[in-house]
Amino acid sequence: MNRAIIVFLSGLATGCSPRGESPPAKKIETDRRPAVYAVNYPLAYFAERIGGEHVDVVFPAPADVDPAFWQPGVDVIGAYQQADVILLNGAGYAKWVKVALLPDSKLIVTSSGFAEEYLPVESAVTHTHGPGGEHAHGDIAFTTWLDPGLAIRQAKAIGDALAGRWPAHRESFARDLEALEKDLLEVDGELAAIASSRPGTPLVFSHPVYQYLAHRYDLNGRNVHWEPHTAPSAQQWEELERLRVEHPAAWMVWEGEPLPGTIAKLEEIGLGSIVFDPCGNR
Repeated sequence: MNRAIIVFLSGLATGCSPRGESPPAKKIETDRRPAVYAVNYPLAYFAERIGGEHVDVVFPAPADVDPAFWQPGVDVIGAYQQADVILLNGAGYAKWVKVALLPDSKLIVTSSGFAEEYLPVESAVTHTHGPGGEHAHGDIAFTTWLDPGLAIRQAKAIGDALAGRWPAHRESFARDLEALEKDLLEVDGELAAIASSRPGTPLVFSHPVYQYLAHRYDLNGRNVHWEPHTAPSAQQWEELERLRVEHPAAWMVWEGEPLPGTIAKLEEIGLGSIVFDPCGNR
């Protein structure tokens, strides 16, 4: 599958001055590339693709957290406050932004143009995964970018924001946005072809994060709350067995690679495993 949506272009340029020499303040301001901060990896990726060499894109979430539920420290929030542009996902993503004092003039809610198309979460069960501790996914599904059509609209919102702030680079932003859109449409076509080859195939999603993917391709899926790095409990196996009585799925879709023992036991009961990383992080 085309990996355009999950390849992170890292290695942001940094500069330094010889020891004991401080460039004039005006020169620092002139040479500094605008800082664009993002709350998740897809937005950071889109901004890097569109902004190119004209901006520095920063996505500070550690690699071992879910950015949707991560709580950054005071220093990181301070860095966001100093950014030139702050890219938000919307749909209730990144809970911390509701309480942090971020400058409204810098905020770009990339999904605001299709807020009426937000999808609900079937349940708001509290559970734990990763260093973030216990949390619930809330009432609104937030992984909007898993629908490539919506991802394109979020990318366009980023392109518009960058062009509005730095019009001298408008043509470059537009050109790179067009290339990104082409890649996302290719991903969309590949996923549509897979879904249409076996329409209506019952699926089990290991986590309630695939709403936009399922909606885009009319997937016949039901949600459970399993973690790839944790062995399911006896109760979870019993719940899965009851679910499959009315929903005879042959595949479970995972956020990450499940434990070998879990894969083996699923195969024993006729369930294969597919990893489809939502890519909230790198």
